[in-house]
Amino acid sequence: MTLESPGAEPKRLVLPQPIANVEDRECAVERALLKQLAPGTVMMCGDNDLLPRMPARPRLVDFFRLRFGRVTYVHLLQSARRARAAGHSDKVVLACLLHDISNGALIRSDHGYWSAQLVAPYVDEEVSWAIRHHQALRFFPDPSVGYEYPEAYDRFFGPDYRVPDYLRRDYENARGHRWYMTSRIITINDIYSFEPGVAIDCAEFEDVIGRCFREPEEGLGFDNSPTAHMWRSMIWPHNFL
Repeated sequence: MTLESPGAEPKRLVLPQPIANVEDRECAVERALLKQLAPGTVMMCGDNDLLPRMPARPRLVDFFRLRFGRVTYVHLLQSARRARAAGHSDKVVLACLLHDISNGALIRSDHGYWSAQLVAPYVDEEVSWAIRHHQALRFFPDPSVGYEYPEAYDRFFGPDYRVPDYLRRDYENARGHRWYMTSRIITINDIYSFEPGVAIDCAEFEDVIGRCFREPEEGLGFDNSPTAHMWRSMIWPHNFL
């Protein structure tokens, strides 16, 4: 019999989130983990030592630096940098900076919709609208601004890919909208390229964030906004419940 010493930290078990393990319909992974529960062994809740610890009142840049994968981090910053270099407004630069934010540490599927919902309480409505619709607009060329179907999409989805009806619908609805061009500018700057040897840090855009992103005093995830739970899910992505 093994006794835990007073004050010893329990072993904590991490169960993959259901959406990351949806093929396990019989819940074999979950059942196997639950069998390991015993004195001194619990399910994961709170800070995981394998991840950098977030501040008590997280700001947007904290998620960039402490949660986002390197690919999304660099992609978003390069997109925003391109928009700024082209002379676009702070609002457009911010939309480019945030357009794939859910890919950073939350979810990739329908990323435009998730990203728009995530940031909606903190940005101008035009920004969240543009982020939501850029996912659909990516699939449809616009010769008037020199936007072509991405070559990368042929590699990602195959040359015979048919765009789903819901994306076609949202594209058609967006074409006549007053904010169409804001969303289209996101697609123009939404490039899958990484400039080798070019250093880039989110501090470059703290001025834009300060002017256009409403940082809650309590910190993202703790302000009781309609999407606070989504930010908490990135702070503690391994919570059992």
